[in-house]
Amino acid sequence: MTRGAGHAKMTRMPDSDADEKPTAVEPPVTTIVIADDHRVVRAGLRLILEAEDGFDVRAEADDVAMARRQVRVHRPTVLILDLNMPGEPSLAAIPGLRDEFPQTQIVVLTMQDDPAFAREALKAGAVGFVLKRAAEGELIEAVRLAARGELYLNPQLGARIVVEPPPGPPDGLEEEEVKILRLVALGHTNAEIGERLFLSGRTVETHRIKLQRRLGLETRAELVTYVLDNGLLGR
Repeated sequence: MTRGAGHAKMTRMPDSDADEKPTAVEPPVTTIVIADDHRVVRAGLRLILEAEDGFDVRAEADDVAMARRQVRVHRPTVLILDLNMPGEPSLAAIPGLRDEFPQTQIVVLTMQDDPAFAREALKAGAVGFVLKRAAEGELIEAVRLAARGELYLNPQLGARIVVEPPPGPPDGLEEEEVKILRLVALGHTNAEIGERLFLSGRTVETHRIKLQRRLGLETRAELVTYVLDNGLLGR
């Protein structure tokens, strides 16, 4: 009898794990909502952003109210927010947007090159501040950093913020008066302001009326503009 007769020949099966190629991990998509009241500007920004791998512009808005609705629907990674839009002031809206949508980072895009606006935007919760004139060169980097929760500030503005200290209260205002103006601009009621400052709602109303008369401000919108123009929002 031949040695090994009756024994089946064993064939080694290929190692399937060794033959598998590693699967490339796709980078996460950065989703974006653009808020600017000029349609041509939005179209240009969309072209710049969607030319980049991994960027997906989900929606556009032309004021703060629409931006809030679009963010609520799409939950984007980044909201690009123009500071100068009609209706609700953008700067005053930033804290509320951050509270309601903490997963969405905000990059401010504006023509305002005053360091005071950059200070207030960053204090309010934005993580990026880009000037429109530099958008083509800076916006991509700002959005990438924002998606990682990192800060981007236009370099020229950053340098000016370092060397230019924030101004004191304008028009001889006292600190408590500044607090009242800021809280009114942020949309708080007299009762809410009174709770924060340990005053009655009636006292807050009296202070507000006197302040508006003294500063020549007839409407709430004018008061909000005064607060923003004088950099009082983040004091």
